[in-house]
Amino acid sequence: MADSPQLPPFMDPEQITQMIDGAGMPNDPMAAYKQALDAWGQVLAPLAKAGRGKVDPKDRRFAGPQWEHPVFDLVRQGYQVMSDYMLGAAEQLDNIPEAEKAKIGFAVRTVVEAMSPANSPFTNPVALEKAIETNGASLMSGMQHLMHDIQRGQLTHTDPEAFKLGENIAATPGKVVHQTPLYQLLQYEPSTEKVLETPLIIFPPWINRFYILDLTAEKSFIKYCVDQGITVFVVSWKSADSSMKDVVWDDYIASQIDAIDAVRSVLKVDDVHTIGYCVAGTTLAATLAILAAKGEGAKVRSATFFTAQVDFTRGGELLNFIDEHQIKMVEAMAAPQGYLDGRFLALSFNLLRGKDLIWSTVVKNYLLGEEYPAFDLLHWNGDVTNLPAKWHREYLCDLYRDNKLVIPNAMSALDTPIDLTKVKTPTYIQAGREDHIAPAESVWKMQDHFTGPMKFVLAGSGHIAGVVNPPVQQKYQYWTNDAKPASLEAFIDGATETKGSWWPDWNAWLTRHSDKQVAAKGARIPGEGKLKALEPAPGSYVKTR
Repeated sequence: MADSPQLPPFMDPEQITQMIDGAGMPNDPMAAYKQALDAWGQVLAPLAKAGRGKVDPKDRRFAGPQWEHPVFDLVRQGYQVMSDYMLGAAEQLDNIPEAEKAKIGFAVRTVVEAMSPANSPFTNPVALEKAIETNGASLMSGMQHLMHDIQRGQLTHTDPEAFKLGENIAATPGKVVHQTPLYQLLQYEPSTEKVLETPLIIFPPWINRFYILDLTAEKSFIKYCVDQGITVFVVSWKSADSSMKDVVWDDYIASQIDAIDAVRSVLKVDDVHTIGYCVAGTTLAATLAILAAKGEGAKVRSATFFTAQVDFTRGGELLNFIDEHQIKMVEAMAAPQGYLDGRFLALSFNLLRGKDLIWSTVVKNYLLGEEYPAFDLLHWNGDVTNLPAKWHREYLCDLYRDNKLVIPNAMSALDTPIDLTKVKTPTYIQAGREDHIAPAESVWKMQDHFTGPMKFVLAGSGHIAGVVNPPVQQKYQYWTNDAKPASLEAFIDGATETKGSWWPDWNAWLTRHSDKQVAAKGARIPGEGKLKALEPAPGSYVKTR
């Protein structure tokens, strides 16, 4: 009689008995784990191989070689099938408004990302293997990270001890030369013997810390500008506290005008260059309209907008957070203290890129117990800023929800109606091709409302990396098109692509609007003019929590 075929352990009664008794099983837990896993793999391998096409090879959650094992290969395949079905069902919903459909799709995607088998220590083979190899030390370390974040009320993305403000981040030399209850004005030390006569004022987002533009020296846009011979001033907004419960948009616009007038006065110049990043760009647009309405538009020689929106009809995924229910929830959260805790806003932005900013952290730092990296951009991302509750609600309702800014005279500030068509200031508009916060098609629409000369530049990458892209790194690319196309699609079709950073293109554009130089002395040195130095950069407001 022919020999009976060899059965895998889970099917052979004799071997099952030995496994229960412990006989014949390796003493090494890792070896025992692999032996049992491989036994299942022998049977499941044909099934896993047949469904391999269901797996997205670009999905980094399942990139480890451990996922190639038939058992876990089938786990990820099952997740992919479920994921595709749920997302497809949300996409195919009929007879509901597109805005509601988008919100449902976003909610489904958020749930699907949370359900990934990579997020559980029981279904992530990389985490299981490391736990066995370290005798559970990796899970213990991950539990410590989790408990720390629960106490902190916020995800940690980077080593909290790796960066010190004023030392190895936000360290471009300068001084605080002007201060109000809402902002500090920083002036930076010149690094060239001569500088452009027309200075530059940078308005960063008031929902973030200003030093996104002054990370490490190699990445600092501020240092780059200083090294190009530009006298640079930067506004550092104060993180909201209970004293700012009545702050509204008028106060931020008044602050921008105050900064413009302060710089013009201390340097004895007629006008300034300005930059507005993200929501500060939205505010800058309103500031320019108000100056124009008052006959003071000449105070600003040029305006540059980094990923800024004024027309929110194509406002992207942030629109999913704008409805009456969510607005009331935000109001309730902010009511006791008069400001919105920045951790809530950080979570909202993290949800837009949940796989990268939430679940990747869960896997690396909670399941694998890895130590946090020293990453300056992630350090900034976690350095949250509180927002005045009253103005935050008005911003969501008047701009994102009702899109009033692009309706002439529908809004006013400082007792002046806002009409963007009055803005004739030469304008440089930068958008990120992969921006999920201020989509390129939304930023593009700024050109439909201003009436002065405009240049649009499309940068590679997104909301942050598309802006913070120093020339020395030779990363990404940017596109220009001088044909004045009518749409973003037409712009892209006829655009010229240039490898690397768009910063030199912007610098050349700025210089064409004012190339006169003066000696870098007197008031060009922080504290040497009538605005005396109050404290060294980066100042105290950026450190206020």
